[in-house]
Amino acid sequence: MPRLRPLTRLEFASALVWMASLVCTPASFASSPAQSPDSQHREIARKGLDLQMNGDPDGAIEVFYEIRRDDPQSPLGYLLEADATWWKIYFATGNLIDPDVFDVVSAPTTPYDSHFKSLIHAAISKAEARIRAGQNVARNYLYEGMAYALEARLAGLRGKDLPTARAGKKMRTLLLKALELDPQLTDAYLGVGIYNYFVDTLPTIVKILKFFIGLPSGSRALGLEQLQNAADHGELTRGEASFYLAKDFSRGNERQYARSLELFEKLRDEYPRNPLWPLMVASLQIRLGHDAEGDALYRQVYKMTKGKESDVQQANHRAVKFALERRHPNERFD
Repeated sequence: MPRLRPLTRLEFASALVWMASLVCTPASFASSPAQSPDSQHREIARKGLDLQMNGDPDGAIEVFYEIRRDDPQSPLGYLLEADATWWKIYFATGNLIDPDVFDVVSAPTTPYDSHFKSLIHAAISKAEARIRAGQNVARNYLYEGMAYALEARLAGLRGKDLPTARAGKKMRTLLLKALELDPQLTDAYLGVGIYNYFVDTLPTIVKILKFFIGLPSGSRALGLEQLQNAADHGELTRGEASFYLAKDFSRGNERQYARSLELFEKLRDEYPRNPLWPLMVASLQIRLGHDAEGDALYRQVYKMTKGKESDVQQANHRAVKFALERRHPNERFD
């Protein structure tokens, strides 16, 4: 058997470096902070939210159900499924043509209402349970506040002022608590921004409600600023904050139609499969006096949604057909 020659000093040093790399590599991985379950669930949630804003709330619900199945005690999956269900209700009954209108125009209830309410109840109770247990307290205040925000949004969609105000007041308290504990929870600014804006721009109703339930005052300017913050930096609420901000800019007391148009165009470009966004762009073009551009875009939406089977596509088709018939009463749209 041949004798092994001794290692040179350089070879010995190289071997030590190689062995050190084998030992240290696993340790370096182990020392990196592991993602929390909630953080992992938020990554999954963002995929569902992309589907939701792209006009596929049913696909989003399937994603959100993964979170529920993985952690049945987390409020997040229930909260986000309630949000997607709100969109189904909005498409089924809301005024989709006029960008500044939120109230229901076609039906006081939908088949989705009962499920929506059960999801909201589950999200609130599970968030409260984790707050009592001291688990991720700031974020669970956020989730509970967002659940009340959805409750207020449905009541507002139905034009029910007192239930909207009660849920909005509760939402405001919870979201401000979440921000007090963790100022980085930018998603909270969607709810508090909507609250501040609408409380300050609905003075007659607010005066009555302040007397009945002690509704705190709001600030229009602060509300718009907070909505912009959520639209720019929100983790889960960025798309919806842009939606509400665009609607606010198009309201009669704002008349900032160009800014509203810019936001809806951005939503259209980012979520190209949702016909609601080009529908809103067309409406804003017409408000700005660009009748030819708006009318052409209405016709594009009409063509792209004709014969489609999804509830979202059909809802937008009905809406754009109504808009075209209103603009062209002597033209037939089948």
